[in-house]
Amino acid sequence: MDLALFDLDNTLLSGDSDFEWAQFLITKGVLDRELYEARNLEFYEDYKAGTLDIHAFLDFQLKPLSRHSRAELNLWRDEFVAKKVRKMIAPGAAQLIDKHKLNRDLCVIITATNRFVTAPIARELNIQHLIATEPEHVDGEFTGAVSGTPCFREGKIACLEAWLDQRNLTWYAFNQSWFYSDSLNDLPLLKKVSQPVAVDPDATLKNYAEQHNWPVISLR
Repeated sequence: MDLALFDLDNTLLSGDSDFEWAQFLITKGVLDRELYEARNLEFYEDYKAGTLDIHAFLDFQLKPLSRHSRAELNLWRDEFVAKKVRKMIAPGAAQLIDKHKLNRDLCVIITATNRFVTAPIARELNIQHLIATEPEHVDGEFTGAVSGTPCFREGKIACLEAWLDQRNLTWYAFNQSWFYSDSLNDLPLLKKVSQPVAVDPDATLKNYAEQHNWPVISLR
């Protein structure tokens, strides 16, 4: 059995669900456009440049969740998935996922975007397992804080290894390990797996992949 890991944003999706979720809430008037839009764009540019302060970003992203009831947030999220996310699924995503499922590989989405936003997207993509940044919640309501290690850069490796350990698995349980990603931020995990694949990569990752003879593919 192989381990097949998939980044989500700009990999299986032709867009970034983190960024689009904030834009969606701005459009609905849940977040103030003047206060949030420029900051959202700034964080997104930092992410693409590989300079994102993940803790500052999570504070920005998760605090709004604490200001609204879970029931209200769930309604907005359902609307977000229906109106925005389904159109963002990359045309080649299903075929790639199905290839690994037919091989009986363990398929996992691993993403820095928080679980609240990404859990229904994983269901849309028909992938059972999701490793994501975990928002803290008390009695079912969000506190605005993050729980545990953010699933970002080296944190993806820590989160993955903790997830495997919970299932009494290690890297050695798999014949091969695959990771599909678009982002320079995922280089730590891409270097860790036996089969790294750059998917519609940013310029830095594309250059690194070509220098190291990694496959470069497009799902768009």
